[in-house]
Amino acid sequence: MNVVVCVKQIPDPADPGALDPNTKTLKRDVKLILDESDSYGVEMALQLVDTAGGGEVTLVSMAPNSEVGGLRTALAMGAAKAVLVSDEALAGSDALGTSKVLAKAIERAGEADLIITATESSDGYTGTVPEQIAELMGLPSITFAKSIAVEGGTVKVQRQTEAGYDDVEAPTPAVVSVTAGVVEPRYPSFKGIMAAKSKPVDEVTVADLGIDASQVGWAGAGQEILEIAAAEEREAGTIVEDDGEGFQKIVDYLAELKVI
Repeated sequence: MNVVVCVKQIPDPADPGALDPNTKTLKRDVKLILDESDSYGVEMALQLVDTAGGGEVTLVSMAPNSEVGGLRTALAMGAAKAVLVSDEALAGSDALGTSKVLAKAIERAGEADLIITATESSDGYTGTVPEQIAELMGLPSITFAKSIAVEGGTVKVQRQTEAGYDDVEAPTPAVVSVTAGVVEPRYPSFKGIMAAKSKPVDEVTVADLGIDASQVGWAGAGQEILEIAAAEEREAGTIVEDDGEGFQKIVDYLAELKVI
Protein backbone atom coordinates (compact mmCIF):
# COMPACT_ATOMS: atom_id res chain seq x y z
CA MET A 1 0.00 0.00 0.00
CA ASN A 2 1.26 3.45 -0.93
CA VAL A 3 0.01 6.37 1.15
CA VAL A 4 0.64 10.07 0.56
CA VAL A 5 0.44 12.36 3.60
CA CYS A 6 0.09 16.14 3.24
CA VAL A 7 2.11 17.81 5.97
CA LYS A 8 2.55 21.46 6.81
CA GLN A 9 5.68 23.04 8.23
CA ILE A 10 4.79 25.89 10.55
CA PRO A 11 6.56 28.34 12.88
CA ASP A 12 7.07 26.79 16.31
CA PRO A 13 3.95 27.65 18.38
CA ALA A 14 6.28 28.22 21.34
CA ASP A 15 7.97 31.02 19.38
CA PRO A 16 5.68 31.79 16.43
CA GLY A 17 7.35 35.00 15.31
CA ALA A 18 5.14 37.85 14.20
CA LEU A 19 2.69 39.10 11.60
CA ASP A 20 4.03 41.16 8.73
CA PRO A 21 2.30 44.57 8.95
CA ASN A 22 2.59 45.04 5.18
CA THR A 23 1.27 41.70 3.93
CA LYS A 24 -0.81 41.06 7.09
CA THR A 25 0.34 37.44 7.05
CA LEU A 26 2.52 35.36 9.33
CA LYS A 27 6.25 35.81 8.79
CA ARG A 28 7.73 32.48 7.72
CA ASP A 29 11.39 33.43 7.52
CA VAL A 30 12.00 31.43 10.70
CA LYS A 31 12.77 27.81 11.42
CA LEU A 32 9.70 25.73 10.65
CA ILE A 33 8.63 22.52 12.37
CA LEU A 34 6.18 19.74 11.60
CA ASP A 35 2.63 20.76 12.46
CA GLU A 36 1.59 18.55 15.39
CA SER A 37 -1.81 17.94 13.77
CA ASP A 38 -0.02 16.33 10.80
CA SER A 39 1.98 13.95 12.98
CA TYR A 40 -1.23 11.96 13.55
CA GLY A 41 -1.70 11.52 9.82
CA VAL A 42 1.89 10.38 9.40
CA GLU A 43 1.50 7.82 12.18
CA MET A 44 -1.80 6.58 10.77
CA ALA A 45 -0.21 6.14 7.34
CA LEU A 46 2.76 4.23 8.77
CA GLN A 47 0.43 1.89 10.65
CA LEU A 48 -1.65 1.25 7.52
CA VAL A 49 1.46 0.36 5.52
CA ASP A 50 2.66 -1.94 8.31
CA THR A 51 -0.74 -3.66 8.41
CA ALA A 52 -0.71 -4.09 4.62
CA GLY A 53 2.68 -5.76 4.85
CA GLY A 54 4.30 -3.55 2.25
CA GLY A 55 4.36 -0.20 0.50
CA GLU A 56 5.61 3.19 1.60
CA VAL A 57 4.59 6.58 2.93
CA THR A 58 5.35 9.67 0.85
CA LEU A 59 5.13 13.20 2.24
CA VAL A 60 3.94 16.26 0.33
CA SER A 61 4.55 19.76 1.63
CA MET A 62 4.60 23.40 0.55
CA ALA A 63 7.04 25.73 2.31
CA PRO A 64 9.26 28.76 1.63
CA ASN A 65 13.05 28.92 1.56
CA SER A 66 13.52 25.20 0.75
CA GLU A 67 12.58 24.42 4.37
CA VAL A 68 12.81 20.71 5.20
CA GLY A 69 13.02 20.73 9.01
CA GLY A 70 9.47 19.48 9.53
CA LEU A 71 9.79 17.02 6.67
CA ARG A 72 12.91 15.49 8.21
CA THR A 73 10.96 14.90 11.43
CA ALA A 74 8.27 12.97 9.53
CA LEU A 75 10.93 11.10 7.53
CA ALA A 76 12.59 10.15 10.80
CA MET A 77 9.27 8.70 11.97
CA GLY A 78 9.41 6.30 9.03
CA ALA A 79 8.16 7.98 5.85
CA ALA A 80 10.19 6.94 2.80
CA LYS A 81 10.46 10.15 0.78
CA ALA A 82 8.98 13.60 0.25
CA VAL A 83 7.97 16.13 -2.37
CA LEU A 84 8.57 19.75 -1.36
CA VAL A 85 7.11 22.64 -3.33
CA SER A 86 9.09 25.80 -2.63
CA ASP A 87 8.69 28.89 -4.79
CA GLU A 88 8.56 32.63 -4.12
CA ALA A 89 5.43 32.75 -6.29
CA LEU A 90 3.55 30.87 -3.55
CA ALA A 91 3.74 33.71 -1.02
CA GLY A 92 0.23 34.84 -0.12
CA SER A 93 -1.53 31.70 -1.40
CA ASP A 94 -5.03 31.16 -0.06
CA ALA A 95 -6.56 27.76 0.75
CA LEU A 96 -7.62 27.10 -2.85
CA GLY A 97 -4.22 28.06 -4.24
CA THR A 98 -2.57 25.79 -1.69
CA SER A 99 -4.92 22.95 -2.66
CA LYS A 100 -4.06 23.35 -6.35
CA VAL A 101 -0.35 23.05 -5.56
CA LEU A 102 -0.74 20.08 -3.23
CA ALA A 103 -2.97 18.23 -5.69
CA LYS A 104 -0.33 18.51 -8.41
CA ALA A 105 2.42 17.53 -5.95
CA ILE A 106 0.43 14.44 -4.94
CA GLU A 107 0.18 13.43 -8.60
CA ARG A 108 3.93 13.93 -8.94
CA ALA A 109 4.52 11.69 -5.91
CA GLY A 110 3.17 8.71 -7.85
CA GLU A 111 0.11 6.50 -7.69
CA ALA A 112 -1.33 6.38 -4.18
CA ASP A 113 -3.94 4.12 -2.61
CA LEU A 114 -4.79 6.77 -0.03
CA ILE A 115 -4.12 10.46 0.63
CA ILE A 116 -4.18 11.45 4.30
CA THR A 117 -4.35 14.98 5.68
CA ALA A 118 -5.02 16.65 9.00
CA THR A 119 -8.45 18.17 9.56
CA GLU A 120 -6.90 21.65 9.61
CA SER A 121 -3.52 23.26 10.15
CA SER A 122 -2.50 24.83 13.46
CA ASP A 123 -1.65 28.18 11.86
CA GLY A 124 -4.52 28.52 9.40
CA TYR A 125 -7.61 26.70 10.69
CA THR A 126 -9.53 26.97 7.40
CA GLY A 127 -10.35 23.24 7.39
CA THR A 128 -11.12 23.40 3.64
CA VAL A 129 -7.92 22.14 2.00
CA PRO A 130 -8.64 18.37 2.22
CA GLU A 131 -12.00 18.67 0.46
CA GLN A 132 -10.58 21.03 -2.17
CA ILE A 133 -7.76 18.59 -2.94
CA ALA A 134 -10.29 15.78 -3.35
CA GLU A 135 -12.45 17.88 -5.68
CA LEU A 136 -9.48 18.96 -7.80
CA MET A 137 -8.30 15.35 -8.11
CA GLY A 138 -11.78 13.93 -8.66
CA LEU A 139 -11.52 11.67 -5.60
CA PRO A 140 -13.97 10.79 -2.81
CA SER A 141 -13.34 12.54 0.50
CA ILE A 142 -14.00 11.44 4.07
CA THR A 143 -13.46 13.86 6.92
CA PHE A 144 -12.90 13.64 10.70
CA ALA A 145 -11.61 10.06 10.63
CA LYS A 146 -10.95 8.52 14.05
CA SER A 147 -9.91 5.17 12.59
CA ILE A 148 -9.03 3.95 9.10
CA ALA A 149 -8.87 0.47 7.57
CA VAL A 150 -8.27 -0.47 3.95
CA GLU A 151 -9.67 -3.72 2.63
CA GLY A 152 -9.15 -4.49 -1.03
CA GLY A 153 -10.18 -1.41 -2.95
CA THR A 154 -12.24 0.08 -0.13
CA VAL A 155 -11.31 2.42 2.70
CA LYS A 156 -13.45 2.00 5.82
CA VAL A 157 -13.55 4.92 8.23
CA GLN A 158 -15.10 5.64 11.59
CA ARG A 159 -16.04 9.29 11.10
CA GLN A 160 -16.19 11.19 14.36
CA THR A 161 -19.42 13.02 15.19
CA GLU A 162 -20.78 14.86 18.22
CA ALA A 163 -22.81 11.79 19.13
CA GLY A 164 -20.12 9.17 18.49
CA TYR A 165 -19.08 8.06 15.02
CA ASP A 166 -20.48 7.02 11.64
CA ASP A 167 -19.19 4.06 9.62
CA VAL A 168 -18.28 5.39 6.18
CA GLU A 169 -16.81 3.61 3.15
CA ALA A 170 -15.35 4.85 -0.13
CA PRO A 171 -13.45 3.33 -3.04
CA THR A 172 -9.73 3.96 -3.15
CA PRO A 173 -7.90 6.11 -3.92
CA ALA A 174 -9.55 8.61 -1.58
CA VAL A 175 -8.67 11.65 0.52
CA VAL A 176 -9.16 11.13 4.26
CA SER A 177 -8.62 13.80 6.91
CA VAL A 178 -7.87 12.59 10.44
CA THR A 179 -8.64 14.22 13.75
CA ALA A 180 -5.98 14.99 16.34
CA GLY A 181 -5.40 12.33 18.95
CA VAL A 182 -6.58 9.37 16.85
CA VAL A 183 -3.23 7.62 17.33
CA GLU A 184 -0.13 8.19 19.41
CA PRO A 185 2.60 9.46 17.06
CA ARG A 186 5.88 7.63 17.50
CA TYR A 187 8.99 9.49 18.54
CA PRO A 188 11.75 9.42 15.91
CA SER A 189 14.53 7.10 17.06
CA PHE A 190 18.19 8.04 16.75
CA LYS A 191 18.47 5.52 13.92
CA GLY A 192 15.45 7.09 12.24
CA ILE A 193 16.87 10.60 12.60
CA MET A 194 20.15 9.54 11.01
CA ALA A 195 18.37 7.68 8.20
CA ALA A 196 16.13 10.69 7.49
CA LYS A 197 19.15 12.76 6.46
CA SER A 198 19.66 10.61 3.37
CA LYS A 199 16.03 10.05 2.39
CA PRO A 200 15.11 11.77 -0.89
CA VAL A 201 13.28 15.11 -0.93
CA ASP A 202 12.15 16.09 -4.42
CA GLU A 203 12.13 19.89 -4.37
CA VAL A 204 10.07 21.45 -7.15
CA THR A 205 8.72 24.82 -8.22
CA VAL A 206 5.30 25.92 -9.44
CA ALA A 207 6.51 25.68 -13.02
CA ASP A 208 7.71 22.11 -12.45
CA LEU A 209 4.13 21.20 -11.52
CA GLY A 210 2.73 22.82 -14.65
CA ILE A 211 0.93 25.54 -12.70
CA ASP A 212 0.75 29.12 -13.95
CA ALA A 213 2.15 31.45 -11.27
CA SER A 214 -0.88 33.73 -11.73
CA GLN A 215 -3.06 30.94 -10.27
CA VAL A 216 -1.34 30.97 -6.86
CA GLY A 217 0.22 33.37 -4.38
CA TRP A 218 -0.99 36.94 -4.06
CA ALA A 219 -1.82 36.99 -7.78
CA GLY A 220 -4.26 34.10 -7.56
CA ALA A 221 -5.67 34.61 -4.07
CA GLY A 222 -9.43 35.05 -3.92
CA GLN A 223 -9.32 36.60 -0.48
CA GLU A 224 -7.81 39.73 1.02
CA ILE A 225 -6.80 40.44 4.60
CA LEU A 226 -7.95 43.98 5.35
CA GLU A 227 -6.83 44.40 8.94
CA ILE A 228 -4.91 42.67 11.70
CA ALA A 229 -4.90 43.45 15.42
CA ALA A 230 -3.30 42.02 18.53
CA ALA A 231 -5.53 39.76 20.58
CA GLU A 232 -6.82 41.24 23.80
CA GLU A 233 -4.82 40.26 26.85
CA ARG A 234 -6.53 37.64 28.95
CA GLU A 235 -8.00 39.07 32.12
CA ALA A 236 -7.62 37.42 35.50
CA GLY A 237 -10.36 34.95 36.32
CA THR A 238 -12.88 35.23 39.15
CA ILE A 239 -11.81 33.53 42.38
CA VAL A 240 -14.60 31.97 44.41
CA GLU A 241 -13.87 31.53 48.10
CA ASP A 242 -15.55 28.36 49.35
CA ASP A 243 -17.19 29.22 52.65
CA GLY A 244 -19.52 26.27 52.43
CA GLU A 245 -21.71 27.97 49.79
CA GLY A 246 -19.10 28.10 47.02
CA PHE A 247 -21.20 25.93 44.71
CA GLN A 248 -24.09 28.39 44.88
CA LYS A 249 -21.80 31.30 44.03
CA ILE A 250 -20.62 29.41 40.94
CA VAL A 251 -24.19 28.61 39.91
CA ASP A 252 -25.20 32.26 40.37
CA TYR A 253 -22.19 33.41 38.35
CA LEU A 254 -22.96 31.04 35.47
CA ALA A 255 -26.60 32.12 35.55
CA GLU A 256 -25.52 35.76 35.32
CA LEU A 257 -23.50 34.89 32.21
CA LYS A 258 -26.58 33.08 30.87
CA VAL A 259 -24.57 29.88 30.55
CA ILE A 260 -27.25 28.06 32.52
